[in-house]
Amino acid sequence: MSRPSPTTHERTFSEDELIVSKTDLNGRLTYVNDVFCQVGLYTEGELLGQPHSIVRHPDMPRAVFHMLWQRIQNGEEIFAFVKNMAKNGDYYWVLAHVAPSRDRQGRIDGYHSNLRLPQRESLKRIEPIYRRLLEEENRHPDRKQGMHAAAAMLQATLDEARQSYDEFVFSLAA
Repeated sequence: MSRPSPTTHERTFSEDELIVSKTDLNGRLTYVNDVFCQVGLYTEGELLGQPHSIVRHPDMPRAVFHMLWQRIQNGEEIFAFVKNMAKNGDYYWVLAHVAPSRDRQGRIDGYHSNLRLPQRESLKRIEPIYRRLLEEENRHPDRKQGMHAAAAMLQATLDEARQSYDEFVFSLAA
């Protein structure tokens, strides 16, 4: 499935709706709800088995996803603002809660996410931060080096604010 070019058109959903997805350990979609399909303009069949990154918008800093994966693979949950991209290139913002799923023995066997509509004011605050992180990533010819440089920049922002990432997200969401 080829990726569309991003548009400047924003898609949205209502405050009382949740976008829900589940993935396997490799991030391949195993479940999507109707809201996920409607907002993303995909059918369930187009999504199942695909990497969750099928909806990743190029404006999203890789450093944020790197941190997200570290946290959930360590058995922790995380909250993050994420800009996603629909099948036609339109974008939509979510406040994501991502957590590991566990089998009966307590081993991580996948991940699930519940995505809410973020407050507009929160987006005004996170967008410039994400732009700076993305600029830092793109400043480096090596993608991995750029991601690590942006991650260090994000950590410095958190250290300066004396907040964990989740505290930082919640301070923006308030």
